[in-house]
Amino acid sequence: MIHAEVALYPLKTSHASEVINNSIEALRNQGVQFSVGSMDTHIHGSEEQVWNSLRSLFSTAQNSGEVSMVVTITNAADY
Repeated sequence: MIHAEVALYPLKTSHASEVINNSIEALRNQGVQFSVGSMDTHIHGSEEQVWNSLRSLFSTAQNSGEVSMVVTITNAADY
């Protein structure tokens, strides 16, 4: 199991919350555990699930325009 902490930053838009919420909705289709915080989202699952979720999150966000995504990944058991 791995864990990812991800922050998504839509650029050049006045609808950042909408872009973020649509991207988070894409996680629901990945079958991965996640929790949404005020500044980031934590994703937990198998390597395949987490990497696929990150790809889906970024892909959905970039459909709305320019975006920056910051990710920290760990395999530490107590994270």
